[in-house]
Amino acid sequence: MPIVVDWVIAPNKTCATEVVNECQENSSCYDVEGGGYRCKCDKGYHDIDECSDQGTYPCHGICVNTVGSYTCTCERGTSGDAYTLNGYKEIAKDTIHVVLIIGNASMQKYTNMVIMLAVISGIVGICYGIRRRKLIKLREKFFEQNGGVLLKQKIKSQGSYEDMTLFSIEQLRKAINNYSQDQFIGKGGYGVVYKGVLAGKRVVVIKKSKLVDESQAEQFINEVLMLTQVIHRNVVKLLGCCLEEEVPILVYEFISNNTLFHRIHQRLGGMNWLSWENRLRVATEAANALGYLHSEITMPIIHRDVKSTNILLDENYTAKILDFGASKLVPVDHDQVTTLIQGTLGYLDPEYFNSSQLTEKSDVYSFGVVLAELITGKKPIENRLFEIVEPRLLREGTFEQLQAVGDLVKRCLSFASHDRPTMKEVAMELDSLRKFTTHPWAQHQAGIETRSLVLEVEQSDLYDAPLINDTNEWESYSSVTKMVLEEYNPR
Repeated sequence: MPIVVDWVIAPNKTCATEVVNECQENSSCYDVEGGGYRCKCDKGYHDIDECSDQGTYPCHGICVNTVGSYTCTCERGTSGDAYTLNGYKEIAKDTIHVVLIIGNASMQKYTNMVIMLAVISGIVGICYGIRRRKLIKLREKFFEQNGGVLLKQKIKSQGSYEDMTLFSIEQLRKAINNYSQDQFIGKGGYGVVYKGVLAGKRVVVIKKSKLVDESQAEQFINEVLMLTQVIHRNVVKLLGCCLEEEVPILVYEFISNNTLFHRIHQRLGGMNWLSWENRLRVATEAANALGYLHSEITMPIIHRDVKSTNILLDENYTAKILDFGASKLVPVDHDQVTTLIQGTLGYLDPEYFNSSQLTEKSDVYSFGVVLAELITGKKPIENRLFEIVEPRLLREGTFEQLQAVGDLVKRCLSFASHDRPTMKEVAMELDSLRKFTTHPWAQHQAGIETRSLVLEVEQSDLYDAPLINDTNEWESYSSVTKMVLEEYNPR
């Protein structure tokens, strides 16, 4: 948009007020509308071309003759004083050279446009500020509603929660790319789960609950603080939480190798087979973790939803217990309290339907179902839980081990909770079975049956066991199947 310069002599004066004016000999003064005056040549005279007389009117740049005078500007790409010899120099290449041609006619439009843009920018800024303040207030409301103030007070007063991190919602949204489907892992009855990457490149699991009960805020905060203090190699570490949304968000360490359920039930070929030795080890590790939660920490924790999908495996196939405590807080609907079920059907303690209470022995029952999954390869909702033992395990395990695990499953699944062992007892039995390895089927040498007992057996490859393809082994398998069925279905 060109802007033209309109010039006058003495803008606030006129020819009448300036008796002695700037007009030279053979020129006369005339007033200009809007103020000021100019000079013009008298009749018979014309303007001198100053540019043609460099001696009298020096110019070492671009000379332009004007009425009664002349201008001298620097050549393109230079700056300085063009009236003086060597008075200008080249402009640096990164310098922006702006030339404005200003005139009265366009100045008002330009000014109006600047004012309009300033007003629009101001309105946008005000609206953004109001929206941001509302958002901040809403987050403060959620933070207080979810027990954030109480959490800060407890951290400040007790000073023993260095590992507890309070994440902002901006941190977590950035970590999961604003809830991108690419980061989505799965969802269940309690919420949705995402895989995220924090600013320090740490990979985490971010779990957002579906519902929350404000009346349980204090209980939630107490459990979060307690769970951040749980340090066990077979328990997934709770890193912290975010309380700035309507429902709390929990942040866990990321475990890379999927769930035990996936390893048991996904029939993907030999490379995904979990051997008997490793099944026994995973069961022992999970039992140890539950025993630790039940009896080795200041305030015992009941998991309340033990199942194969809540047992994760890391890159070394080490078991990690997930989803306990605070992640299981659900709102109580006082009108429908009898319909609220904690836990998962198929793993749920039958006593729960009478008492509506989950205890340590409820975890034992659920773990018994997981053990049954490990030796049968069947899902608990198939109603065939003890119909068959995983055939390939007969090649790897021993008769004594399978019989002992079957008996342990039976005791864990006792209808009466007082007949079930504790998780510490379960862990001890499984650990002793790992140290007692007998070759699966009797070896006959010179008509004498021999068995080898190996203490602290060296770890075998996860997937080195061949499939059963021998008729005698199938007969042995059938006898074990019959034994298991008789154990769980006595006549």
